[in-house]
Amino acid sequence: MARGWIISAQSRTTSTLLSTSVARLSLSSAKCRIPFTRSQYLPSIRLFCKCSHAHAVEHLTDMTKYRGAFSRRMAMAGLKPHHRIALGVSGGPDSMALCVLTAGWKTGGFNQNGEAGEFIDGLLAITVDHGLREESKDEANIVSHRVSDMGIRCEIVRCDWLDGRPKQGHLQEAARDMRYRLFQKVCIQHQIGVLLIAHHADDQAELFILRLSRNSGVLGLAGMAFSSQIFSSYAYSCHEDLKNHSILLVRPLLDFSKDDMYKICQGGNRDWVEDPTNRSPLFVRNRIRMSLGDLSSCSFKSELQAVISACRRTRSYVEHVCSNLINEAVTVMDQGYAVIDLEILNPSKIGDIFLSKFLALVLQFICQRQRPVRGSTSKLLLHYIRTFPCKTSLTAAGCYLCPAPGSRGTKALVCSSIDGPLPSKLELFQIHSDGEQRHCVPDVEQILEDAKSYSNHLIQDASDKLLLSMTSDSVLTEAKRFNMLSESTYKNILLLQREEIKRFKLDSEVTSDSQLMHAVERVGTYPSIPLQPGQVCYFMNRFFVTWKLSKENGSRAFPREVHSDGGLGEDSWNEYCSSCLVGDEMVAEVRHMIESDWLYLAKLSKGLSSGNLPLERVFMDEKTGQKVEKTNLCADYGRLSAKRAILSLKSIPVAARRSLPVLVSSHGQLLSIPSINFNICPCLMVSAVFKPKVPLGGGHSSFL
Repeated sequence: MARGWIISAQSRTTSTLLSTSVARLSLSSAKCRIPFTRSQYLPSIRLFCKCSHAHAVEHLTDMTKYRGAFSRRMAMAGLKPHHRIALGVSGGPDSMALCVLTAGWKTGGFNQNGEAGEFIDGLLAITVDHGLREESKDEANIVSHRVSDMGIRCEIVRCDWLDGRPKQGHLQEAARDMRYRLFQKVCIQHQIGVLLIAHHADDQAELFILRLSRNSGVLGLAGMAFSSQIFSSYAYSCHEDLKNHSILLVRPLLDFSKDDMYKICQGGNRDWVEDPTNRSPLFVRNRIRMSLGDLSSCSFKSELQAVISACRRTRSYVEHVCSNLINEAVTVMDQGYAVIDLEILNPSKIGDIFLSKFLALVLQFICQRQRPVRGSTSKLLLHYIRTFPCKTSLTAAGCYLCPAPGSRGTKALVCSSIDGPLPSKLELFQIHSDGEQRHCVPDVEQILEDAKSYSNHLIQDASDKLLLSMTSDSVLTEAKRFNMLSESTYKNILLLQREEIKRFKLDSEVTSDSQLMHAVERVGTYPSIPLQPGQVCYFMNRFFVTWKLSKENGSRAFPREVHSDGGLGEDSWNEYCSSCLVGDEMVAEVRHMIESDWLYLAKLSKGLSSGNLPLERVFMDEKTGQKVEKTNLCADYGRLSAKRAILSLKSIPVAARRSLPVLVSSHGQLLSIPSINFNICPCLMVSAVFKPKVPLGGGHSSFL
C-alpha cells in the first residue's frame, strides 16, 4: 500500500513539478510512470493520477479473470459476500485495485459506482492520516472521496503521536504499527471481524530478498501469510465472559503482480495515488524494489515466485506437524505455565526445523513475546530440550525452563520469566453490561472453520519437494537442486542478497548501543496503576484480573470454622469487617508475586499478628447489651484462607509462582492471590483468569 509521507501537489513550487510530471506520463504503458527526479524533490510531490478512459479503451483489461481469481482467494479464506469486511486503503494503485475487486465481489458486479449516494452494505474502507505532514489531511480527504464514489463507505482515522514524531530510522516501522492498531480499533468499533490488505506478489518478492539478507530460514522466507489472526490490543468483555477478540487479516492479492494492480484500476476506471518516495533509496524496501526492477525477465520472476511458493508449502507443513506435537505433548496449567512431556515428544526423533518451531510457539505463548526465537537462542533451546532426562534450568526468550518436580527429568516446565523482556503495558477496561455490547466483534470462528475445510486437503506431506533447511543459503541450494532455480537466477538472487547485506551492516554500525538498550522494557519496572472495583486489568497480556466488594457474599464466604465459634449473625460480621484493610474507598494495584508474599502467608497461617488486621475489637452483645471482645472475623478468615492457600501453593512449582498476579493495597499490603484462592477478607471478591492475548500456536495462519 502506498503511504503518504510526502507533501501534496498543492504545496509551494510543486505545481510546476506536478504539471511536468503529468506531461511525462506514458500512455503506452499500463502504469503511471513517474520520472525519477532529484532526491531533494522526492519528498515534495504526492501525484494524484487519473485513469485515462481512452487509454482504458485502447488497452482493454480482462476484468473477468481478475474477478474470478479474487473470488477463489476469498473462498479459500472462508469469506462470503455477506460478511462484514474492512479494507485498508491508502489511495495507491494496490489498495484502489483491492477496492475495485472487493466492491464487485460484494455486489456481484452490480451497483459498484455508489449510485445515488448508496453504500455497499457491510463494507468499510479505513484510511489512516499519519499526521506527519501538513498536507496529509487534505490527501486523506481526496482518497476518501474517491473511495466513496465507488459505493464504499470510508472512515478516516488520524494518528495521535503521544511520544512525538517517530525518528527517521524508525519512521516506516512506527507508522506501520500505528496503522494496524488503528485498523483493529476501527474494526472493533464497527463490529467487523475481517480486514483486507492489498499486499501482492511483488511485495512478497521484496520481503524474500530482505529476509534473505537477514539470514532468515525457510519459515521466514515464506513471507506474509495469506490469512492470519491478529489479536487486538483492545480487550473487551461481553456478559462478563472475559476474552480477547481477534481480527482475521486476509491478503487476497498475493497471486497478483504490481502490473496487475494498474490494470485492475484501469479496468475499473479508477484513479490512484503515486508516491514518489517509493523510489527513495533511503528505505530498504525501495532499494530492493528498484534492484528487482532491473531483473524483470519473466524467467527470473517466475523462478523467484516458485521458490517463495515452495517456502510457503514448507511452512504450512511445519506448522501442521507442530500443531500435532503441541496437542500431544503440551499441557497448559491455569496458573500460567506449561508442561512438556519429553517422553511423548521424543525430541531426539524430531528434525531441527520442527523442534525449533515447536519450542518457539510454546515459549511465545507463555511469555506473550511474539518476536521470533532464532539464532543462538534457538540453538541453545534445541540443545536443552534434547538433553534427556532434563536436569538443569535455562532462561531464554522471556521464559524459564526447568525439570518438572517429581518427574525425574521426563517433563519440562516452561514458565514466564519476570526478568525477561516481556510486555510491560498494563491495560485497563470496564466490564460491559448487557446494554453496552456494541463493541463486541463477531466471532471469526465460523469463517476459520470454512477456510480449514477448504485447505485441509492441501496440507503437504514429507514426500513433497519441501525446503526443510534452517539457513537461507541452504534454502537456495535446495531450491537449485530441485530445479526450481536456473543458474542465472540463482546467481542474481545471491548478488541481491550480498548487496543488501553490505548495506545492512553499514546501517547497523550507526545504530547506537544506547538506542538498543532503551528499546527493551522489563517487567521488573512494571507500572503500578490503580485498579478500581469493576475494572479489569490485563496483566502482562496473560491474566484478566478484576475485583469488587460484596458484603452479601461475606457471610457465605466464611469458612465453617469461623461460624462455629463466632456467635455472630450476618449483620454483625459486616460491622467486624469494617475494621480491616478492605473498604468502600479502597484502591487496589496489581503486581506479580514476590518471595515476601510466601513468607507473609506462612506467618498469617500460624495466627501471628501481621500488623495489618486488629486481632480483637469491642462489640455490643445483642442479648445482654454489654460490651464484649471477640476475635476479629477478618483476621480469622485471613488465617484460614492463608492455610488453604499454602496447600494450593505447594502444588504450583516455585518457578511458576513468581509470575502469578497478586492484588495489593495502595500501600503495598497484600490483599489477594486469586490463583490460589487467598483473600484477606471474605467480602473481597477477586478473579484472575489465565487467558493470554495470543493463543497457543499463535492463532490461525494460512500460507496457501
